[in-house]
Amino acid sequence: MSPHPEHGLLGATSWRMRQSSLRALLVAFVLSYATAGIGAALTELGPWYFALRHPAWKPPDAAFGVIWSTIFTLCAISGWMAWQAADTLALRRRVLVLFGVNALLNILWSALYFKLQRPDWALFEGVFFWLSILALVMGLWRLSRWASLLLITYWVWVSIAIVLNVQTVLLNGPFGAPA
Repeated sequence: MSPHPEHGLLGATSWRMRQSSLRALLVAFVLSYATAGIGAALTELGPWYFALRHPAWKPPDAAFGVIWSTIFTLCAISGWMAWQAADTLALRRRVLVLFGVNALLNILWSALYFKLQRPDWALFEGVFFWLSILALVMGLWRLSRWASLLLITYWVWVSIAIVLNVQTVLLNGPFGAPA
């Protein structure tokens, strides 16, 4: 059966459903990469950052872009899958709230750590950020197991980042004191 609307009612419905699904995928990527873009704009790797002492096991700075790009791609696909699986307004609202809260916490972490140069505050906020990813994984599980599983990489990476954040605070604190 042809996917074009002029080829019958069933074909028209199927075509509209595919278009809607593709639009939802595009929106998921736009929102995910917008979050990434805002976070990246807040991430300043200037003299302050390079003067910090980092643990020996810290990945090279160049790896962070690749890792985060992969994570935001997986988040977009996860969000799209969850949206497709949500068959009620209440479930779609849950998907939006879970991803929205997580996006705000992701951006806030970057603002605290890099823009305000307060890894100590970012560490405190990072607990809520980490919990928001766990809430996403758990909140999407019944809706779409695949959408949930795609977020495990995100949760593991942020777990590693929080340990890195702890060690950075221990190696460099206190923060916010006059120079």
